[in-house]
Amino acid sequence: MPFDLMKLLTDVFDPQRGEVVTVACDVPRTAAEDTPAWGERRAMAAEWQRAFEALGRGRGFATNPLLTYAATGTNNLDLPASGEMAGRTVPLANTLLGSTLAAFLTEYSATAPLGDLCRMKEDFRAASMPGIERRMERTALAADHREVARRCRALAQALAGATALDVAFSTGHRCSFDLRFRKPDVDDGYLPRFKPGDRVINLPSGETFIVPYEGDQPGTVSETSGTLPARFGTELVLMVVLLNRITKVEGEGDTAKQLRRFFAADPARTNIAEVAFGCNDWAQVTGNVLEDEKAGFHWAYGRSDHLGGTVGVKSFLSPETVVHHDIVYAKGNPIQVASATVVAGASRTRVIRNGEYVVF
Repeated sequence: MPFDLMKLLTDVFDPQRGEVVTVACDVPRTAAEDTPAWGERRAMAAEWQRAFEALGRGRGFATNPLLTYAATGTNNLDLPASGEMAGRTVPLANTLLGSTLAAFLTEYSATAPLGDLCRMKEDFRAASMPGIERRMERTALAADHREVARRCRALAQALAGATALDVAFSTGHRCSFDLRFRKPDVDDGYLPRFKPGDRVINLPSGETFIVPYEGDQPGTVSETSGTLPARFGTELVLMVVLLNRITKVEGEGDTAKQLRRFFAADPARTNIAEVAFGCNDWAQVTGNVLEDEKAGFHWAYGRSDHLGGTVGVKSFLSPETVVHHDIVYAKGNPIQVASATVVAGASRTRVIRNGEYVVF
């Protein structure tokens, strides 16, 4: 069936009378930075703005002109002070805080700074869509959100009260993630006004996530440890983890060397910031992390405060070195999850066996 954008906006956001919606996109700072995919994304942002505007005429809410701003150049970096709307310069934060709903179709992720804005204003929620592509209208965006939500709840229930997550990879390597003092959260594709809990979602949606314990309690170190494998082309890179930090990158190829320099440049980048289970059954693995991560297990390094952790912008040496990056092991990726088991005291609950979920 053809994609129905108006239905998606209604099902996901359910905008109410009196609301103010802002649709935003980032723009290249130079012509050399631009790509066809980025151009298509800006066109999609304009379509979303027009769709919200049309929906608002029937529902009684207002939609601002499209908001644009200069690209930050890095995922989850703080947003610039100003942007443009209808040909005039506007203060970015104040414009967003004057809204009740924001939808960001961007090249670089704005998830973390949007989370900061949500903490500043109760009646504000946002959808972050870094790297969204039009083809997703036929894949993950077209999913049955009721089924996605059901799967998210099942995974959250499995993780409730967990003390650890033990993961074995198809390469034979293993890692145990310390989940003490942490609670799972879901990105189930629903973002109505005054939604309790986290008021920032990704679209396409469909994951249950948790931040591993980062050793932030005095006298209690994190027990996250093991080896996390990643394949880049033909190159296998091994990231050795101790105390929830990547302490060593093993490998002789160019990517391993680049990662060693990358982590050495700012120790905050080595933080294990997230473990998550993507569960959107329409998601396809293509190399686009926004959709790939909704298809299966993944973990991330770097910034975690926007997900409930303790490592934020001030933990990094400078704003320019802030990062939150996901490594995905869903079907279609070169490395799979052989098993993922949730540990809660003496009980053990298998979540994944041989790359397949066993909790649905």
